Amino acid sequence: MVLEFEQPIIDLEQKLKEMKELAKGRNVDLSSDIDSLEEKILSLKKDTFKNLTRWQRVQLSRHADRPYALDYIYEITNDFIELHGDRTVKDDRAMIGGLGDIDGRTVMFIGQQKGRNTKQRQDRNFGMANPEGYRKALRLMKMAEKFGKPIVTLIDTPGAFPGLEAEERGQGEAIARNLKEMFMLKVPVICIIIGEGASGGALGIAIGDKVFMLENTWYSVISPESCSSILWRSWDYKEQAAEALKLTAMDMEKNGLIDGIIPEPLGGAHKDLKQMSATLKEFINASLKELDKLKPEKRIDKRIDKFCSMGVVVE
Repeated sequence: MVLEFEQPIIDLEQKLKEMKELAKGRNVDLSSDIDSLEEKILSLKKDTFKNLTRWQRVQLSRHADRPYALDYIYEITNDFIELHGDRTVKDDRAMIGGLGDIDGRTVMFIGQQKGRNTKQRQDRNFGMANPEGYRKALRLMKMAEKFGKPIVTLIDTPGAFPGLEAEERGQGEAIARNLKEMFMLKVPVICIIIGEGASGGALGIAIGDKVFMLENTWYSVISPESCSSILWRSWDYKEQAAEALKLTAMDMEKNGLIDGIIPEPLGGAHKDLKQMSATLKEFINASLKELDKLKPEKRIDKRIDKFCSMGVVVE
């Protein structure tokens, strides 16, 4: 998959590949030309990804090759045991969770999971959890609290599943209960938006002591397409909607809605999973080290104060 703004880079990379093959096949010295082209490609990459529009960052967050929650978990942990079911309805495949080991410390991971192909996407419901998914997440959070294990949530969803059956089983109540319970968890909670962070579907596992966003992700009450369809009755204005929503990591940090931005490899997280995972692991370990210094009651107070101080009230 190649995004429109990536095409000039891809074209130059293809030209570089052909030049190297020509030099090797005909035993011709093209080293100066190759070096010059490599510098040009690097410069173009830096300029392109430094000046992305908000809509282009939304596109990157949805890139077909972008790592999902389980990709990061398997890279970060030495051992991971996935846990299933909400003990009431069923196991929601759009919401995953389990215990993983990070440098000798057990952590409860919870996140939304999408699929790579059509069959996987249907199985994972495109990363849109039902009420049982949020209830499974809460069950695992309570288990982590019981055994004194920190919680890391990896958020990547276009929203909670909006189907009639989800509403009948209490979608709104399930998300609201998660919000309430997450405020009062006695263990450290770190929330990281790794892709899309849409509406209550994202917020249902995003109440934490630390909230981070990867560089090319978005976090908003509504997607640009849905916003466009409501305001203009057409998806054709999604780019304008993205600009108006101010939904990028930079916007969120500027508005004091997140605690920091996790940098991605040049070109996006999908360009180097191992580097991105290593960076993610560093942020998790550093945050846990900081949060461990606080007593549970202090962490809860700071968590509540953090979210209560968001926004501006005009009387």
